[in-house]
Amino acid sequence: MCGILAVLGCSDDSQVKRVRVLELSRRLKHRGPDWGGLHQFGDCFLSHQRLAIIDPAFGDQPLFNEDKTIVVTVNGEIYNHEELRNKLSNHKFRTGSDCEVIAHLYEEYGDEFVDMLDGVFSFVLLDMRDNSFIVARDAIGITPLYIGWGLDGSVWISSEMKGLNDDCEHFEVFPPGHIYSSKEGGYKRWYSPPWYAEAVPSVPYDPLVLRKAFESAVIKRLLTDVPFGVLLSGGLDSSLVAAVTARHFAGTKAAEHWGGQLRSFCVGLEGSPDLKAAKEVADYLGTVHHEFHFSVQDGIDAIEDVIYRIETYDVTTIRASTPMFLMARKIKSLGVKMVISGEGSDEIFGGYLYFHKAPDKKEFHEETCRKIKALHQYDCLRANKATSAWGLEARVPFLDKEFIDVAMSIDPECNMIKPDLQHIEKWVLRKAFDDEENPYLPKHILYRQKEQFSDGVGYSWIDGLKTHAAEHVTDKMMQNAEHIYPHNTPTTKEAYYYRMIFERFFPQNSARLTVPGGPSVACSTAKAIEWDSQWSNNLDPSGRAALGVHLSAYNHSAIASLPNSNKPSKMMNDTLRLVEVTAPNFAVAT
Repeated sequence: MCGILAVLGCSDDSQVKRVRVLELSRRLKHRGPDWGGLHQFGDCFLSHQRLAIIDPAFGDQPLFNEDKTIVVTVNGEIYNHEELRNKLSNHKFRTGSDCEVIAHLYEEYGDEFVDMLDGVFSFVLLDMRDNSFIVARDAIGITPLYIGWGLDGSVWISSEMKGLNDDCEHFEVFPPGHIYSSKEGGYKRWYSPPWYAEAVPSVPYDPLVLRKAFESAVIKRLLTDVPFGVLLSGGLDSSLVAAVTARHFAGTKAAEHWGGQLRSFCVGLEGSPDLKAAKEVADYLGTVHHEFHFSVQDGIDAIEDVIYRIETYDVTTIRASTPMFLMARKIKSLGVKMVISGEGSDEIFGGYLYFHKAPDKKEFHEETCRKIKALHQYDCLRANKATSAWGLEARVPFLDKEFIDVAMSIDPECNMIKPDLQHIEKWVLRKAFDDEENPYLPKHILYRQKEQFSDGVGYSWIDGLKTHAAEHVTDKMMQNAEHIYPHNTPTTKEAYYYRMIFERFFPQNSARLTVPGGPSVACSTAKAIEWDSQWSNNLDPSGRAALGVHLSAYNHSAIASLPNSNKPSKMMNDTLRLVEVTAPNFAVAT
């Protein structure tokens, strides 16, 4: 991923302003360490910090149309760019960059072309013929984007908040699936799939259709001119990403250029559940596996850097971002510039542990819709910024537009957790890849219980964070928390500790408003807490807050009724016992 910064319609077009824009753009250099570019047209500045993935030698930005009347700066990957180039055969392309199609599509279709793009993107396009501009962000918000306004009437756009927080009177998150047009003076939604209205779908479940859609989503993300690998935690989602990638890797340009074996990467505390499971999956798939260890102290030492890079004070996001941040640095040191990751599956299929208590399929489906719509504030933000902090790009096939359309059209009754029918969480996804003749994964991996990333890297990680926070936040500080932080008041010492760090880096009111809030249990939305009366007394974002629900069901019914080939391995049973021992105070919902 790259970094973009644009200042549009400012009152100052002097060299001093140009220098200031360059200075702010350099705050995004970690996102694009390979090259930087700036185009000025009158009172408009478009800058770019490039991470070169496609056409590394010649695809520098900003990019132009033939007569250089249209200029665009893009953070993203357009997976169908070759198909779009064929549709634009009357246009002359100057580079092999996948993003150059945007300038030419605008020439042909105006701002109606955005839905034609299959990929992830944030871009600013300036039409110098009439000094108008458009800004757009991808459907789910996989690429981060912020918009701000200056006192002089200028509009500011940046991949990260740090590019505009010091110079804008007000700024906010740019909404996913929207275009901002200078001609219309505001937003309009370009992404409106059927599921967005939250009407309950009714398409029968077809495992082969779902499997084919996911394989297609992975294959298109193998488009790269640089070394890449897969993030592998050993859980279902990352293991499926790795399995599908391994099957299709051999025929890619990357395999020809960089070697025939796929690389995989995992991070965790010594002896953590993820490290054990990931090693087993890597051995099964035959990947060149890299296992990175960190200590609780390593993570604590990195917290301030993480908060500055991730730009949030959300507890769940920081807990999970820190190991990913540490791992990304190690991966980049190996010369890898792109990784494929498993974010988004839990939101689409209701994979979080609390979904066990969904009262009916309507509530189940509506919660998945709420979760997907909020992804840009949580897992997408984490995956993008934790990797981009070190100039590493993360691609997320579960959030492919076409795949989401297929998955979200399935009757949610099929997704609901039913231990008596052996339907554990994400059953439809597991079943789609349960191939007896040509297995994608070992059975016990395919049916491994959900572990949230911040738990799976090692259960003492969260406990260590809580202990550290308690040493820096006193009871007296917590008593006055609502007066110090009236918006999104922290309710735990850990949350208070993160908030103090965040406010030091980003003291503006606009900054604190970019972070979501509200009660949550095991990553639920506030609405889902109504599903179980006990949860409102035990609010914790960790998956362990809801583990009693699942372990009770799994140990007494689902696991007992599974055929022997589907039963958990000794490793998984050891993991379950570890969870029960390390979380004795979490209530068991019955």
